[in-house]
Order: sequence, then structure tokens, then C-alpha cells
Amino acid sequence: MTLPVAVIGAGPYGLSTAAHLKARGVPTRVFGSPMVSWREQMPAGMLLKSTPVASNIDAPQPGHTLLDYCVDTGERRYESDWDVIPVGTFAGYGLWFQRRLVPHLEQVRVKSVERRPGRPGFELKLDSGEQFAARAVVVATGLSGLARVPAELTAAVPDGPVAGGPFSHSSHHHDLSGFAGRDVVVVGAGQSALESAVLLAEAGAASVRVVARRRGAVRFGAAPDGQSPLKPDTPFGRAWSLYAFSYHADGFRRLPPQLREYLVRRVLGPLGAWWLRERFVGRVRVTEGKRIVRARVAEGRPVLTLADAGGETELTADHVIAATGYRVDVAALDFLGDSVRARLATGAGGPRLGAGYRSSVPGLFFTGLPAAASFGPVMRFVCGTEYASPRLARAVAAV
Repeated sequence: MTLPVAVIGAGPYGLSTAAHLKARGVPTRVFGSPMVSWREQMPAGMLLKSTPVASNIDAPQPGHTLLDYCVDTGERRYESDWDVIPVGTFAGYGLWFQRRLVPHLEQVRVKSVERRPGRPGFELKLDSGEQFAARAVVVATGLSGLARVPAELTAAVPDGPVAGGPFSHSSHHHDLSGFAGRDVVVVGAGQSALESAVLLAEAGAASVRVVARRRGAVRFGAAPDGQSPLKPDTPFGRAWSLYAFSYHADGFRRLPPQLREYLVRRVLGPLGAWWLRERFVGRVRVTEGKRIVRARVAEGRPVLTLADAGGETELTADHVIAATGYRVDVAALDFLGDSVRARLATGAGGPRLGAGYRSSVPGLFFTGLPAAASFGPVMRFVCGTEYASPRLARAVAAV
């Protein structure tokens, strides 16, 4: 009997990979809650920074783009670079994609993945109690478990940052209306931080302040008509470097590890969307050029100690939200058993991957954010499914 391939994760990368494997006739079992990060870990009212053309989940056959979803369901059509997509619309698109192309999705959690002693493949245990063998495993768990919180905030509370405590991460909040009338500090300068701050202000927060480590960190991108037509077009805008990252990601893994790690952090880094500037200016206060050196809780309120060349100051609020993004940590993928971890090579902030998204463990593949350390910043975005999924499916089919 042919063993199935297990795909762990049901976000854009997991669904796209599963669709490509199914099209190749590869027996596949797919596990996870569909689009859970988009449905539950992003604030209601949030809009996507990506343009419609950069927001398609790649499929092996035509008819499954965001525009196809809009036409099929009667949703407003999102087509031009001027159209801004609500996160709820994108989540709905993902669920539509799943129903059409991955109807066999199993909404159970994978508890462990271990190598099969003396035999190829893996043994998987599910939280349903089932145990089965798979010939290959694709890890496509997205942002789950990878939230990055500054160590100073984590150390300030015994149980770590949580939604109901003095400190939290932006992924902890789907509904920001509970902050009405409260003073909130948002740490970070990327799209998540700036848009969360705007949504807090619009939800009635008494005051909202963004704290950024670098001076001049709070910036906004150019509108679509402000980009040079002399540079090549990409899903992220017009630039030669972005063209290389978007369409030649395999070459990225041949760069030195330190350079790859630097580029993943800096390319397409913190920058607010062009359409957010008008909503931000005049509503959100900004403190730039100050780093957090300590954090504590005084009388139930969080207190940040900020430092710059001029010394230290304290900032008190009712709540502090770390909108500081995500960081790949193989240790956070706790379902990977000891027999897998022992052979898993890592480097530049993630698993070390070869052609076809293969890890150093035969039959184990990674896609999405964990693959960014090897294949570049395009893997942090939905449009990266167009590059990754066909190549990964071809490699998995050969196992």
C-alpha cells in the first residue's frame, strides 16, 4: 500500500501545496484549521498591505484566484493596485479555495512526527488518538507559535505576554474594541504595528502611541502611481532586487548564510502601506529612536523604560501590544520529535533547505515562513506560493 504524504498546516501555503499534490495524484492527508491565522489572529477591520495580484493562492489549474472568488460569490471585485483587500475577504477566499481544492482537510492537530525506525518515512500521532505512517511530511504551519516578543516584555510577567495581561502580542487580538477609553502603547514600526495603532484609535482608545527603536522608522510606501516605470514590475512593486527575490528564489539559498539572514530581515521590511498614512497622521503619537531596556508592572499598569543617547525615560500605559512580527524558531515546532530534530540542519534563522524545499531529514519538507531563511523574503508573503508550491509538489512526488 502506498503511504500518504502528510501536509501540516491549512493556511495559504498548506492549501496550495495540497492542491498541487492532489493534481499530481499523490495520496495526501492535510491537517489543520483552515486560514486560522487570518480568521482569528488578525484584528477585525485590518486590510491587506499586498495588492490583489500579490494575494492569489497558487493553484495547479486556472479559476482559483482572488478575482475568481469575488466573481463566484458576488463579492466586490478587487483588481487594481489601488484596491485594498479586507482581511475578512481574504480569509473567505482561502476557505473557498479549501472547499474547492482541498475538501478532504482534517481539522485535527498533529501531536508528533517521528522517523520510522529502520524504515523510510514517518510515524504521526494525532490528537484524535490515531497513529499512522506517512512517506513524506510537509510543514506548512505558517505563523503558528512564532510570535516574536521583545525579551524585556516577556521577562516582566511570570506567565509571559497574554491578551488579558499588561503585555501582549498583536496576534492575541482579533477584537480591539475592548481597548476603548484606554491608553495603549504599540511597539514596532511595521505594517502590523502601524495599522493596529490606527485600528485602536478608531476603536476609541483614549490615546495610542507607537514606540520604535530606530529614528525615522515610521514610514509609508509610495502610492501605485509613484513608482518608476523603468524598473521591472513585481508583486511587491517595481525594483530589480524585488524581481530577483520574487522570480529567482532558488538562487537565494546559494548566498552566504549571514547575508541571507540579513536580507530576510531587511528586504520588504517595516513599512506602512501608502493608504494608511492619512488615517495614521494626527491620530497616533510616535516615539522613535528609543529602545526598551526594561519593563515592569506597577499597580497593574505596564511601565516601559526607554533609553536613547540622552538617557532613560519611563512610559506608562494601560496596555502594551508588541506588534513586532514573527521569528522562525524550530524549537517552537513542538510536534517535531527528537528523532527528527536530531537530523534537522538549521541555519540563517530556519531549517536549511535544498532544492525542492527538502530539509536534511529525508522526506521532510518546509514551506512558507520557515523556508524564508533558504529561499528569501518572498516566502513571507502569499504570492510566494506561486514559486514554492509547484516545485515542492514535484519534489515530494519523487519521494
